[in-house]
Amino acid sequence: MTLAFWIVVFVVSMAVLVKAADLFTTAAERVGLHFGMPPFVVGVTIVALGTSLPELVSSVIAVTVGSPEIVSGNVVGSNIANILLVLGVAAIVGSELRITHELAHVDMPMLIGSTLLMAVMAWDGVFTMPEGILCLAALLVYLLYTLAFARSGEDVEIEREMRDLLGKKDRRLSPWTWVMLVASAGGLYVGARYTVVGVLRVSEILNVGAETVAVTAVALGTSLPELVVSVAAASKGKTEISVGNILGSNIFNCLAVMGVSALFGRLVVPDSIISFGLPMMLVATLLYFFVTLSRRISHWEGWLLVIFYLFFVGRTLSWL
Repeated sequence: MTLAFWIVVFVVSMAVLVKAADLFTTAAERVGLHFGMPPFVVGVTIVALGTSLPELVSSVIAVTVGSPEIVSGNVVGSNIANILLVLGVAAIVGSELRITHELAHVDMPMLIGSTLLMAVMAWDGVFTMPEGILCLAALLVYLLYTLAFARSGEDVEIEREMRDLLGKKDRRLSPWTWVMLVASAGGLYVGARYTVVGVLRVSEILNVGAETVAVTAVALGTSLPELVVSVAAASKGKTEISVGNILGSNIFNCLAVMGVSALFGRLVVPDSIISFGLPMMLVATLLYFFVTLSRRISHWEGWLLVIFYLFFVGRTLSWL
């Protein structure tokens, strides 16, 4: 098969994966609300995990087909894209992002801590099952703390606005909800599987590592849900959602995606990720911390973040 054919397979599969993740999240939220889950609990679990579903499912499939090097590239690339591209575009679209929610107490330390934890564990070139279990334990602590202590009126309002942006207001549970849940789960599997196959075939034809394709094309594709939600929020003045959505997604990527994937087999972290990807992810996380210190992200800071992302992609593509 030609390169053009496998690129088309990759793009179509990625589109199926992202759309199936959105439908699955919608159906799962309706089921949760129908069975009495508090809306805030639904927000910090189902909605938060929903935007990371493409990364999670594609990473698990990559491990099961014998290409674990894709996982670290996917997570590192997605986290970089979320901060530099998604936050940057949101700041540009919204002209300025103002932050009133207090991030410094728990959320920001958790983001920095989860990023450092993943980087330290991956620095030796392997990510093992015990390390994955440790990441999942850290995620559990974060979720329990959020559920126990962060249920403020402001947080509930943010979660409600996020659901409104996603068009998920209807709590009725019809038979079509179950059909959508099952069908979208199947779509997640098929989309993720052929996304991974497309990555492997494209990397073989171009004679580059699969992690190079993963850290750019796959990461960008799986960050589309975050991009759509954050830009829509910024355009409507819901700047808290733009910032919080990225923060939560990156925590889930470091802890849940790496943690769950490691349960299916040892993850290999390629040298290119260790030497450039991980340091760039750490730099992007520190940039996120510094630009949010003033509780406002200006239009020009948004452009600066996008320029950093273009540098990252250009540097990565130079390996081709």
